[in-house]
Amino acid sequence: MSIQLDIPESIASSLRLPPQEANLRLLTELAVALYSQEILSFGKASELAGCSRFAFAELVAMRSLPRHYGEDELAQDLAYAGG
Repeated sequence: MSIQLDIPESIASSLRLPPQEANLRLLTELAVALYSQEILSFGKASELAGCSRFAFAELVAMRSLPRHYGEDELAQDLAYAGG
């Protein structure tokens, strides 16, 4: 499944972002918002943001958002550590 969002031109042109940065920045903001509301897991949010888990962790920390750490994240970390 793929979801495409249509942002009205009046809003897109009002963004205070360079046009070449708008798409990535909006995806990052969406990823952070969905993660903070526990709609997306940490791993999927970092994937949506297009960055590594480490970079996403820094972004979450800079915004003082609580880190949600559940069974899925624990299983991933254990698998990585057992590697």
